[in-house]
Amino acid sequence: MTLESAISDLKQTLSGTRTAANWRMMTRQQLALVREALSDERFATWDGWLAARSGANDRERMQLLGRITSLANGLRDRLDTDRVAIEVRRLLNDVEHYRQRMHDLVYDSVSMEIGGSE
Repeated sequence: MTLESAISDLKQTLSGTRTAANWRMMTRQQLALVREALSDERFATWDGWLAARSGANDRERMQLLGRITSLANGLRDRLDTDRVAIEVRRLLNDVEHYRQRMHDLVYDSVSMEIGGSE
């Protein structure tokens, strides 16, 4: 599963009705899919001017994986689905920002290889 489809599925789960036990279970499953897709998302290490951004993105990916794991593990015990939904949306927003930065990094590497615009 791609990161984009995992994000989309999690968004659908968040927008659905929230009966406490069922919603928490579905959200945990969707968070696991996002974590798996994020874990699989590795790119080659870039040299030169892209190396710093690549390293920063990799560190951010590791932090996001930790946040997803922590949130998913704590989801079993929490009954306030509205508060949890807010936390999951914040996390999802950060994952989407990470995904966009990775797309930007790939775009910059390709434009550098092609020669960019003149």
